[in-house]
Amino acid sequence: MLNYSTSEENYIKAIFHLQQEDGTVTTNELANELKTKPASVTDMMKKLKVKKLLHYQPYQGFRLSSEGNKVALTIIRRHRLWEYFLAEKLKFSWDEVHAVAEHLEHVSSKKLIDKLDEFLGFPRTDPHGDPIPDMNGKIETSKQIPLTELAANKPAVVCHVSDQSTEILDLLRHKNISIGTKLEVKKKFDFDDSMEVRIGRHPAFTISKQLAENIFVQIT
Repeated sequence: MLNYSTSEENYIKAIFHLQQEDGTVTTNELANELKTKPASVTDMMKKLKVKKLLHYQPYQGFRLSSEGNKVALTIIRRHRLWEYFLAEKLKFSWDEVHAVAEHLEHVSSKKLIDKLDEFLGFPRTDPHGDPIPDMNGKIETSKQIPLTELAANKPAVVCHVSDQSTEILDLLRHKNISIGTKLEVKKKFDFDDSMEVRIGRHPAFTISKQLAENIFVQIT
């Protein structure tokens, strides 16, 4: 696999994430995601198409080629392994690891990343519960549901947080909710769709629908 510039890798990763939601990505969507001008996106799309990383037709949107998807998964693998290392070995909090990993993900040595994976014991998920691609780019998925769909009094464990903004992660930490937290929904309120949640034998507390929609769980 060839080496790519930091800018190219940022574009490839952004396209990968956006196409998971919409299938085809538009110039304006990508410009908004990367906080850049549509003209800059167009220039980069032409470069990535020449490198056979992209299926791109002007005014019709674009998506990654099979080779582009491989590159994206490699970048995501690096990023999530570094997040795991920072959280587990250096004790960074889960709202700190993303920004640091954004820089470390561009270290392109495959040997280093494979050794890091081995050193960490081949973790399957990062600190936010996102799956880590293996050395072949394969992702192991697990059945999970948003907390809003969990039936009352059904034990479950938190396995993923979809919105990983500092604000939400700080709120989750304040409520002692993290990956691996065991909890139950005790009551749902029709007025605003908020819910009462209990962790272990601790007193129950209320969380908003907006927060609950970003917490994914596996039923135990």
